[in-house]
Amino acid sequence: MVVQEPTLEPSGSEKNNDKIKMSAPSRRSVLEYEGANFLRQRLVLATLSGKSVRIKKIRHKDNNPGLRDFEANLIKLIDSLTNGSRVEISTTGTTLFYQPGLLHGGSLEHDCNTERGIGYYLEVLVCLAPFTKHPVKAKLRGVTNDEVDLSVDLIKASTLPLIKRFIVDDDGLELKIIRRGAPPDGGGEVFFSCPNKQKLRPLLFTDPGKVKRIRGVAYALRVSPAVANRLVDSARAVVNQFVPDVYIYTDHKKGQESGKSPGFGLTLTAETTSGAFLSAETASRPAETASRPAGTEEPPSVPEDVGTQATHRLLDEIFNGGCVDTANQSVALLMMALGQQDVSKVLLGSLTAYTIEYLRHMRDFLHVRFKVDVQTTGDGDDALNTGGEKILLTCVGAGFTNLSKTVM
Repeated sequence: MVVQEPTLEPSGSEKNNDKIKMSAPSRRSVLEYEGANFLRQRLVLATLSGKSVRIKKIRHKDNNPGLRDFEANLIKLIDSLTNGSRVEISTTGTTLFYQPGLLHGGSLEHDCNTERGIGYYLEVLVCLAPFTKHPVKAKLRGVTNDEVDLSVDLIKASTLPLIKRFIVDDDGLELKIIRRGAPPDGGGEVFFSCPNKQKLRPLLFTDPGKVKRIRGVAYALRVSPAVANRLVDSARAVVNQFVPDVYIYTDHKKGQESGKSPGFGLTLTAETTSGAFLSAETASRPAETASRPAGTEEPPSVPEDVGTQATHRLLDEIFNGGCVDTANQSVALLMMALGQQDVSKVLLGSLTAYTIEYLRHMRDFLHVRFKVDVQTTGDGDDALNTGGEKILLTCVGAGFTNLSKTVM
């Protein structure tokens, strides 16, 4: 999700640069792509499917061509999670060849690049961890909350409950925030553990339900404790008009637990009567603007504006609706595609560009296709107002099995 990749606009040299072709059988059917977009998708699916992938022309027209430091750092994380992976990067960094090894898992520690949040790396771990030989117990250090990638709070609030729907026994699935860290210097640390499973169960999740409660976390790092209270007050001023059951936890860190840079933000999660979790978040802008060109400095973030923006984003998520929020659409569809050879269905809101590209990649790597049905709502006075247009996605799982998992 970059995201989050879904929220990032590719540079001019990359917009029309994502092409795919299958190599000749004599070359062991290596999947070939062009462009730097959606790198995480390709690496995750290559690792799960066991297919090699070659990516060419990575930012080859940019002034600074090739892989970025945070992308190389991600490859290092995947390499530490697997056993026998082979990675080849050209001298200029514009060509990457990846031959996946076996998912080993186990205990690991990783220092994430501070250009991206921990969520950028954690999304990859969440997709790979259930299929390792040994349960994953990982410590990740870096930026825990920023405006680019999913925060650890959002992953804990909405991604992990979604994963629990696919694994039979969720004992050992945990995400613990040890220290928080804001950009640009980070300093945060999280602990993620996930049990390994032999197979996933199919998902039938087509009833989004009604919003019954809203929970949230307002954090403040190296700033006044009153900032967190201002975030809560501004958010409550909006959501209390719709839902009475609202509780927002304030998390003010100090000392080593507050990381190396000041910052604050708010993560909100709406829980429905059917067990769906819809989340949204906003973080303050980094205090340092030295890396920005002259004359482009933005004014400092105000807690009231951050709280209001997070609330409006949550209301947008509720309006889009569906059983899975925008940030976790791709995770839900990936787990459905990897499930047993049975029918899985999920109701989503509008698909993001990142999710649409994930569907194309799953067709290439896993040979799984989804049936897409648009669910329209009536316009009559008596019709139930259920927000935006919904999309029902149906697939038959690829029957993916974790052969490394011992069956007792």
